[in-house]
Amino acid sequence: MQQLWNKAKEKLTESRHKLGTVGVVLIGCVVAYHVVLGSNGLLAYHQKRTESEQLSQQIKTLQHENGDMEKQIQALKYDPKAIEKEARERLRYARKGEKVYTLPPPSSTLPANQK
Repeated sequence: MQQLWNKAKEKLTESRHKLGTVGVVLIGCVVAYHVVLGSNGLLAYHQKRTESEQLSQQIKTLQHENGDMEKQIQALKYDPKAIEKEARERLRYARKGEKVYTLPPPSSTLPANQK
């Protein structure tokens, strides 16, 4: 009887060890899943890092454009040559004695005989 009791106790202990091992493996798998695929996992981190780099590049580009526009504003405020250039190009101003020729914008339709 004692021997039977010891075998049963041994099998129970062995079963507990197997069950514990399976439990630890399952918990490890769940943790690994969340580390890689979770909402703050490695894939999300990589995606957010890529987005951050793109936004940083976009910020640099916009800052550069901003600087160029600031220079253009300063030139239009204080540089007579820049003011004259804009007046001639945009407003079609001319100096005394000059003639300005304005061409009509190109039409997008073809003549009837070329259709």
